[in-house]
Amino acid sequence: MAIVATFSLPAQALEKPEYSVLYEDGKFEYRLYQPYIVAETEMVGMDDSSEASNEGFRRLFDYISGANSAKSKVAMTAPVQQSRIDSSEKIAMTAPVQQFETETGWRVGFMLPGKYSMENAPVPSDDRVYLRLIPARTMAVVRYSGRWTERNLQKQQARLLQRVEADGLTIQSSLESAFYNPPFMPPFMRRNEIMVEVQGLPESLSDALSANASR
Repeated sequence: MAIVATFSLPAQALEKPEYSVLYEDGKFEYRLYQPYIVAETEMVGMDDSSEASNEGFRRLFDYISGANSAKSKVAMTAPVQQSRIDSSEKIAMTAPVQQFETETGWRVGFMLPGKYSMENAPVPSDDRVYLRLIPARTMAVVRYSGRWTERNLQKQQARLLQRVEADGLTIQSSLESAFYNPPFMPPFMRRNEIMVEVQGLPESLSDALSANASR
């Protein structure tokens, strides 16, 4: 129920992180994302991603429904994101939908609407929810449809990592999964993505972008 509630509006109607497509090859893209703020929460000790997702969504849905310092509603955005992170990664805590897995659990979060800054965003009432600023970054992305199964996810992860490796790029983050649609959306109509931050761009693409910029 919590997942359905967060998707009460069509994905097309929800605000999304701002990005520009630097390169596109079928379902594969390199994107340049602009900075944005995410609301996040961690599910420590949970191994099951679905269980962690449901608990994380409940906490975050409470936050955007008014469980915050302003007692105000915050508009839902898309996508919901999930990814595995290194347990040694240090996250800057300030005041909080992506999901990340650590050795001790998962982190779930989503973007706050662009009108908010770290200075004016409502502070969560639940101390398990926090805000974090994600800086501008270049992401390698594979877009796919289908069910949210571990088998499908691993297949897309392999496609993404093989492409990044073939392009000779350095990975800068853990893998992130992005889900744009509610569970009741037919699998073949869903927009799902797997992405990872990379350093730089393939040499051929960098040369092409430089040539275009000089014209």
